[in-house]
Amino acid sequence: MEETIKTFTVWLAIGTEAAAALIIGFATLEATVFALLLFLPASLRRSDDDGPQAAKEQVRLRLGRWLAVALEFELGADILRTAVAPTWSEIGQLAAIAAIRTLLNYFLQQEIDKAEERSH
Repeated sequence: MEETIKTFTVWLAIGTEAAAALIIGFATLEATVFALLLFLPASLRRSDDDGPQAAKEQVRLRLGRWLAVALEFELGADILRTAVAPTWSEIGQLAAIAAIRTLLNYFLQQEIDKAEERSH
């Protein structure tokens, strides 16, 4: 029974990491498309923004928000892996990875908040 739970937890962590990878992939694709659209002449683009700088900032903000979501998924996968880590060494490695991801998410959120303040 215990082995079944461990196996299920590992697969759940893999699925969570796969979800994060999909989010990052789609977010990157979306950001790339919107960034490429900025190269179109202004007459062909929607003119509901305050110019190309504001449009670039919006691309960055959207990508940043999606990356923050993906980081949350990655942290969830780390927590799942910690639950089944058999050695203190593996727990330490997972803790270091989780700490780095938490810091990345914190600073990314700070950057998003500052950018949103500038756009208002």
